[in-house]
Amino acid sequence: MPLALGTFIVPLIVACAMFMENVDATVLVTSLPALAHDLGHDPITLKLAITAYVIGLGVFIPICGWVADRFGSRTVFRTAIGIFIVGSLISAVSTSLGMFVVARFVQGIGGAMMVPVGRIIIFRSVPKSDFIRAVNYLTVPALLGPVVGPPLGGFITTYLHWRLIFVINVPIGIFGIWLANRHIANVREAHPGRLDWAGFVLSAGGASLFMLGLSLVGGELVSGTASTLMCVAGVLLLLAYWFYAQRVELPVLDLRLLRIPSFHASVVGGSLFRIGLGAVPFLLPLALQEGLGMTAFAAGAITCASAFGSIFMKPFASGVLARFGFRQVLMINAAISGLVIAVYGVFVPGTPHWLIWCVVLVGGVFPSLQFTSLNSLAYADIPSRDVGRATSVASVIQQISLGLGVTLAGLVLQISHDLQGHAAIVWTDFWPAFLFVGLFSVASIPVTARLPHGSGDEIARGGRGST
Repeated sequence: MPLALGTFIVPLIVACAMFMENVDATVLVTSLPALAHDLGHDPITLKLAITAYVIGLGVFIPICGWVADRFGSRTVFRTAIGIFIVGSLISAVSTSLGMFVVARFVQGIGGAMMVPVGRIIIFRSVPKSDFIRAVNYLTVPALLGPVVGPPLGGFITTYLHWRLIFVINVPIGIFGIWLANRHIANVREAHPGRLDWAGFVLSAGGASLFMLGLSLVGGELVSGTASTLMCVAGVLLLLAYWFYAQRVELPVLDLRLLRIPSFHASVVGGSLFRIGLGAVPFLLPLALQEGLGMTAFAAGAITCASAFGSIFMKPFASGVLARFGFRQVLMINAAISGLVIAVYGVFVPGTPHWLIWCVVLVGGVFPSLQFTSLNSLAYADIPSRDVGRATSVASVIQQISLGLGVTLAGLVLQISHDLQGHAAIVWTDFWPAFLFVGLFSVASIPVTARLPHGSGDEIARGGRGST
């Protein structure tokens, strides 16, 4: 039985907004060398643009639910799209790295509100009988974004101009706002409760300062002392939040949930894994272009192979988990994923493009299985009343981990480049960075190994338990 028009159009609007965000996040990576050249900086320095976006996402996700309850889900959703459009326009006209980084941060704020609030809108707008089918629409942007984004960004950069990457968001966003005005109800809560402003300032300020300071280490934008002080200030604020969160009833991020073994393995072990995988979308297109001399379009066409690998694995993930269980899958898969990431570093000029494409395809299979496993395990032992708070904690740590991967990869690449003394970035500069971030994936294994045997079996094996 098909979805009624009202319950069809709302998920479609949310899915389109998410698709815009997913594509925007993936088109940029293939354009970094050209963008860096126009802005007068080394391509490695452009890691700041990716990190700024992730910071915007990570620090604002925890308060999105409260903001939607306070001001209405439609108001917040269309405001989020508007903020994303403004960030896109500033990105398109940026003439300096500082201006571009600010624009990406603004985009991150809009993206942070679009996705969680979009899910809230679907939950409140769609009848429960149609809920699963409606949510299926949200998987489309996640699957298609990484497929469309890299080759689209590469094509625009190679044959047009990188600034057009951000201009295409404008008509899509305006159309989304118009549809939201027509079809989404402005539902709000009469008494949304008190927002933990002190916790928000401590956690958001700490994460932002630490990530930004780490991104600026070794660069020419600020002195080494300034970047170090930012890192130290960020760590102190995060420590202050840790102690604060233990002493309040409803902190903005409830870190006490990390005491649950399955949630701890999913979030902490998963964060180490994501540091490694988060670096790949930044490192790989850069290595293909700066190291192997490919055009942006050729690099994008190869980078998107990992998305095909991810799509291929999706139908088999539940069967693999049912056969082997979470603990074994997470440990073996992390080792294979780390090895594949390290292999990216052995590509040399003259390596056949088809061979690189096949390796990248395989490199998308195992992370797909790992992310499915991590996301499923996260809620295995979480009480229903704590699902919202658990989602906030997991989402923030996931986003910060992805951004940290880009930052650390850029830092190692910079060190490798400086030590080898090359005038420009060459292919031999990249293998230490790929090896380094690949080890983060392997580092998640000891965390996962602490999981009790049979953890998550009710989910993995349909309630049959261990066999």
